Amino acid sequence: MDIIIRPIITEKMDQASEQNCFGFVVDKRANKIQIKSAVEQKYSVTVESVRTMITPVKRKSRYTRAGMVTGKIGSTKKAIVKLAEGDVIDFYNI
Repeated sequence: MDIIIRPIITEKMDQASEQNCFGFVVDKRANKIQIKSAVEQKYSVTVESVRTMITPVKRKSRYTRAGMVTGKIGSTKKAIVKLAEGDVIDFYNI
């Protein structure tokens, strides 16, 4: 099971990186201990804490000439990882 799917690279997470917090989209079945070990192995850093959240399904609908079209965006699990002092993950130069 591949735990880390992709990092979250947004302006808000860029500001959070100043406090040594980095975000990842992770597998929905992974727990905090598995996320911590996966980040430590992949990026060679020390993780202090892990916070997780599950975003709900977003349903969207729009009106077109052919009628009403509905769709959905699936739910995801995000993890905010706080690193030890002095450790940094550089997503742009990997």
